[in-house]
Amino acid sequence: MPVRTPAETLTAAHQAGLTKAAANRPAFNFALSSTLAGAYIALGGVLSIIIGFGFPTITAENPGIQRLLSGAVFPIGLMLVVILGADLFTGNNALLMPPLASRSISPLRVATNWILVWCANFAGALIVAYFLVYLTDITAAQPYSDAVCRIGMAKVSASPWVVFLKGIGANWCVCLAVWLALSGRHLGEKLLACEIPVFAFVALGYEHCVANMFFIPLAMMQGAPIGISEMFTANLLPATLGNIVGGALFVGLPMTALYKRQS
Repeated sequence: MPVRTPAETLTAAHQAGLTKAAANRPAFNFALSSTLAGAYIALGGVLSIIIGFGFPTITAENPGIQRLLSGAVFPIGLMLVVILGADLFTGNNALLMPPLASRSISPLRVATNWILVWCANFAGALIVAYFLVYLTDITAAQPYSDAVCRIGMAKVSASPWVVFLKGIGANWCVCLAVWLALSGRHLGEKLLACEIPVFAFVALGYEHCVANMFFIPLAMMQGAPIGISEMFTANLLPATLGNIVGGALFVGLPMTALYKRQS
């Protein structure tokens, strides 16, 4: 069976958005699904560190190889989110746009969903960072320890405006991946759809707020001189705003405007 047409994909996205924003959704299921999504992205994050920074001699003279390796493995997080149906803040930035545009859900429900999912994603990312990475010393030895701190410091050193713009780029790619995965009907198609756009955002160095909920706290745990307020103001908040623009205005609304009459 061929992949869904763009109009059919919009219909699938509309239904997915309605499901994710449903008022009668059990609170426990919603919280667990959102927490797991943050954990899945964190799993991709630690894997990208181990693989991407595990060949320092080679990557010192060939920096593109580190980006290639990190980008190739990081998408496992979004694969798990998409295939298992977890609630990811950045994915919901796009998926809630079709039902919002059709007035099936209100702006208040969209905002409430985004806020609650963002917080639960953060919890999931922190759980993995502390219990499964920091306490287990997975990144305590070199070259990983220095790499973690460099990643965290780099993410809070850029100007908020640059982080915002990089946030747009990151979630444009991520939500394109989510949208492409909806067009697939088989597991292989969905996995490939998640791999390529997410590989692009990682290799290009864009800013994904949920990934940064893992990278920056882990760097802080390992001694990077980053304050809590700095983490939010220098990165998480501008990255979040950029992610909203990238997902809602670059994917969700344009796809709705282009194909709503055909769906």
